[in-house]
Amino acid sequence: MRFHKWQALGNDYIIVERDQLPFALTPPRVQRLCDMHLGIGSDGILELSPPDAPGFVARLRILNPDGSEAELSGNGAREAVLYLRRSGWTDQAQFSIQTAAGEIRPTILDERTCTLDMGRARLQSPDFPSGRADGLGTLELHGRTVGFQHVQVGNPQCAIHVPDAEKLEALDLPAVGPAIEHHPNFPNRTNVSFFRALAPDRIRARIFERGVGETSASGTGACGAAIAHVLRGGDSPVTVELDGGELTVDVDESLLFTLTGWAVPVYSGEVSPELLAELAAL
Repeated sequence: MRFHKWQALGNDYIIVERDQLPFALTPPRVQRLCDMHLGIGSDGILELSPPDAPGFVARLRILNPDGSEAELSGNGAREAVLYLRRSGWTDQAQFSIQTAAGEIRPTILDERTCTLDMGRARLQSPDFPSGRADGLGTLELHGRTVGFQHVQVGNPQCAIHVPDAEKLEALDLPAVGPAIEHHPNFPNRTNVSFFRALAPDRIRARIFERGVGETSASGTGACGAAIAHVLRGGDSPVTVELDGGELTVDVDESLLFTLTGWAVPVYSGEVSPELLAELAAL
């Protein structure tokens, strides 16, 4: 079983091609492969397969380390896009891929950078069924009422503005994140970003991903925070400073948005016969 390890701003994924797999990627197998001690170790798995409709280069399936499936990942999608180009699936600079969130249209800028046309964000969605038209809401967290901005960017985002720099950096995301991810407001769980403005066109953000936990970076999390910043009066394009580096999110008045950033390969390898047998038995 051949695999490729890629990372974008420290957000790492295992990339596999479905037609080369000896078995289906069930949740127990995904959990084992993503385990840093018992498997390869990663923030998730990107499974690429031939498209099932004309006009697409590939279908991308995104699997979280807990075995659940994500609709979209901004960092993962960039890694998949650049892998597709490098591996000869396409020689075009612009093309389309299928995801559970719909069509994603990348433009490759160079061998390590691309822009993803992510479509139009929504402030109302089934992921926040009790939400208002503007997506604003509140939740109770550790005895305090916290305001948030719901944004659907292909997956659900809960963006929380934290104006104080020290409070933002002191947040214990593994402690506070799960309660928000699993809050009754969000029947499909939610991703969470905490952000503050550094300038009209620049923010600092920290991310807690659904099914993953705290991450050094998240493309869709950066998009959620950037859109929330623009809705608060910030300027676009927005540079988002994450623990792993910077991403750029361009948002227009109709909430059409793009994400620009880099991704690079780490290594390629083959799963050992011993691990392969253990995976097959799961």
